[in-house]
Amino acid sequence: MTPSVPNRETTDYLESRIRAVGLRPTRQRLALAGLLFQAGHRHVTAEKLHGEAMKRGIRVSLATIYNTLHQFTAAGLLREVVVDTDRSYFDTNMERHHHFFHEDTGLLEDIPSSELELKNLPPLPEGSEISSIDVVIRLSGTRKLPL
Repeated sequence: MTPSVPNRETTDYLESRIRAVGLRPTRQRLALAGLLFQAGHRHVTAEKLHGEAMKRGIRVSLATIYNTLHQFTAAGLLREVVVDTDRSYFDTNMERHHHFFHEDTGLLEDIPSSELELKNLPPLPEGSEISSIDVVIRLSGTRKLPL
């Protein structure tokens, strides 16, 4: 089955968005962008996106998924959230925010920046400046994954 996105208007928007960041809008990139960006803000792992693609009949290797996610991240379309050395999520919400990570379920939830106040940061090394601060608050205790 050929990768596709639902309608021409959506395809045109995704194509222009991909071109705007200097990437070529291949069929696979368009199909993956459709999965990523048509459902509002979300957090996905490469494996989860691969499973979604397979269910939709989009034939793409896991390596291509990883490459596309990293290309989209480098281009500023996604943000990578590393929760541990074995697990990264890709976040479609590009606004400044932080995260709760539920260790028991793997659920990652947004925390608006306005709800977290950072105080008493250590002195910065000479000649450096803060470009961003990413906070992941790890939680234990069960929390059901959304369906």
